[in-house]
Parts: sequence; structure tokens; C-alpha cells
Amino acid sequence: MTETKPLAIIVLAAGKGTRMKSDLHKVLHPIAGRPMLMHLMASAAALAPERQVVIAGHGRDQLEKALGSSATIAVQDPQLGTAHAVQQAGGALAGFDGDVLILYGDVPFVRMETMQAMIARLHEPDSPAAVVLGFEPEDALQYGRVIAQQGRIMKMVEHKDATEAERRCRTCNSGLMALRSADLFGLLARVGNDNAQGEYYLPDVVNIAIADGRTCAVVVTDDADEVAGINSRAELAQAESRWQQRRRATAMADGATLIAPETVWFAWDTQIGRDVMIEPNVVFGPGVSVADHVTIHAFSHLEGATLAAGVQIGPYARLRPGADLREKAKVGNFVEIKNAVLHQGAKANHLTYLGDADVGAGANIGAGTITCNYDGYFKHKTVIGERAFIGSNSALIAPVKIGADAIVAAGSAVSRDVGDGELRMVRAEQLVKPGWADRFHDAMKKKKAEKKG
Repeated sequence: MTETKPLAIIVLAAGKGTRMKSDLHKVLHPIAGRPMLMHLMASAAALAPERQVVIAGHGRDQLEKALGSSATIAVQDPQLGTAHAVQQAGGALAGFDGDVLILYGDVPFVRMETMQAMIARLHEPDSPAAVVLGFEPEDALQYGRVIAQQGRIMKMVEHKDATEAERRCRTCNSGLMALRSADLFGLLARVGNDNAQGEYYLPDVVNIAIADGRTCAVVVTDDADEVAGINSRAELAQAESRWQQRRRATAMADGATLIAPETVWFAWDTQIGRDVMIEPNVVFGPGVSVADHVTIHAFSHLEGATLAAGVQIGPYARLRPGADLREKAKVGNFVEIKNAVLHQGAKANHLTYLGDADVGAGANIGAGTITCNYDGYFKHKTVIGERAFIGSNSALIAPVKIGADAIVAAGSAVSRDVGDGELRMVRAEQLVKPGWADRFHDAMKKKKAEKKG
């Protein structure tokens, strides 16, 4: 039976990320609407670590803001290599006795199952001093190599320092490693910097342990994309593309129809029900939940929205945070919903803005209607009763309440409550001047002719 011990996570995130050419810390660049670091932290959190330490350098303040109290920040300054970076976690792990998993903030998609496999290997009968996560890419490029036989490591070598024979080895070093806390810092203290870069390399702890006669092991992932690092905007886009492809496949496997899958973009937490129809060019921001039998027409954008069963939206609809569409509600083309509830069967078919509103069941919102919810200082609420009918091009000036079964005539600007069953018409009196237009045209034509003459 695998031994269970307390777990600590060390995440290296001290790199400057110069290839990103960004003021934003590299590991905070989003994939699927979530910082890449937080993808990694979520996977690690599934293992219930007792301590989490993030090694920072450049952009420490940004990391502190993103992580809050979920992890301890340790600073690497100056930056003298990966082994030196891990050493900076010593203070945060003082008194800790357990397993330590070393991860990288720019390698965000390591699966929880892979992390578990590394820890489990640490506690197999041969009791390795270190477990390295290896991978076998199609092109080994400049990766360091793991020279191993039957899963037992003979040598770790950086590409720059490898011989031609060693470079032909297909097993590459992902950089991820699992060790016991009792071994880790003693091994780190013995790492030197006699190499091409003059840095303290983390893989050297493996070579030191092997020289001591200890066993070290490699666990090889069957998915090289899992350990792909992200160091540039191009690599960020590639990671986004891979993530989206997998999420689209999952949505379809779970019973949703994507007419043009490559044009649909999900967020990390998008929830999609069964028998959902998603037309081309639909974008999901974070915080969207879609129930069964929903239709989302083309070119719609959703963020922070909840869609109940049978809802229809779009095309060209925008649902902003707080949009709550109840069963069989309908939001049509060029309609924007923000912090508003549309109850069962309510509909706003086109050219409408509903912000900070509660729209009753069966209500009909005519084209061009807006809720005037902001006075320049505060937001105010509009309440529209069940089965109310709001005529086209109406402005509902909040705070205001429209009663059940009430009718607001087209073109009205309503600033006072409307009672149940009432008609409210707010229009200027029409002024009619027979023959005025004919006389105007005659006068202007004469004036234009005189100018030409």
C-alpha cells in the first residue's frame, strides 16, 4: 500500500518572461480566461497540499495579488538557476516533514493524476531519492535528457552539456520532480555551478543522489503537451488552441452540438448541458452555466451568465455578468443583458439593453427598449411585472416598477411607477401643420436656384 505523507508544493515562477514582452507576469497570462498559474494551482490543490510555496522574482506584487493567502511567496534575488530557486523555499518549509513536489508556473497543464503518479513512485519499495517527470516529444530540441534504464535514472544532463550520444536519448526532462523534504535541502546544498551557464541546476540533485548510491526514478508521461512550457505569445496561443480543442471535444462527447467547433471558445469553467446547440463564432467568458436544450445562435458573447433549460439567445447577443435567464426565456439579436433576471418565457427579441432589472414571466420587451440604470453615481433597478408589454423605443428610467399586465406605449420615457394593468404613454403632443412641408420645399428650391444663377 502506498504510503501517505503530508505534501508541499513548490512552484517556480521567478523568471522575467522577457519573450512575452509584457508588463504582466508571464505566469499570469490567461488561458481560457484563467491565469496559467491558477490552472496549475487548481490541479495541485486536488492533492490537498499542506503547504504551497511560489518562488517569485520579477513581478512579485502581481503574484501576491493573484494568489492572496493561498500560497506563501518566497523571493529569488538574484536568480542563479533552478536549484537556487528551490532553495528559497527553505524558510517556508521549515519544520515540514513530508513529500515535496516541484512544479513550474509556466507549465500549467500537468494533470493531478501525473502528480499522484510521481508521489506514488517516491514510495515504492526501492525508495528513490528523487522522482523526475520525463516526456518524449517528437523533437527533443534543446531539452535536458534523462538517461535511464527500466525507469531507473543513470544520469541527468542539460542539453548544452550533453554528448551527441546522450542527445540521442528520447526521454527528456520536464523539470518537474518529487522528493522527500528530508532529502531535498541537503541535496540542494551540494549543487555546484560548474556548467556552461554557470548556474545551479535542479537536475543535479539527481546526479548527486546517484553518486551517493541512491536510486532515482523517472515517470514518463504519455502526453508531451501536458508538460509544454509557455515562454512566448506564440506558445501561449498554441496552448490556448490545444486547450480549446480538448474542451470542444468534451462538450460534444457530453451531448452538445457545435456546428463549427473551431469557432467556439470556452472558458476554463464553462458548464454545458445536453442537447445544447451552439452555432458558429460563440465566445464564453468565465462564469457561464448552460442547462439542457439551450440554443445559442451565432456571434454571441457570454460571461458570468446562467441559462436555464430551453433558453434561446442570439444571434449577436451579449450576456454580461449577472445575466440570469430562466426557463424558455429568449434574448434575440443585438440585445445586451447585465445583472438582470428574465423569468420564465420572458423575451427581448432585438436591439435592447436590460441592466439591473427583474423581468417577470411572460413579459415582452420591444425593440430599442433600454433600462436607464445609472445616474452617474449609482446603479438603480427596474422591475417589470409578469406579462407586461414594453413598446418599442421605450426608456425605463430607474428606479421604476412596471406592474403585471401593464402596457408601456412605444416611444415612452417612463420615470414613475406603472400600476398593474395600466397603460402608460409618455409622448409629446403631435403638432400637425397642413401644407407646411410643401411650402418649405418650394422655398428651398427657389433659394437654391437663385444661388446657381
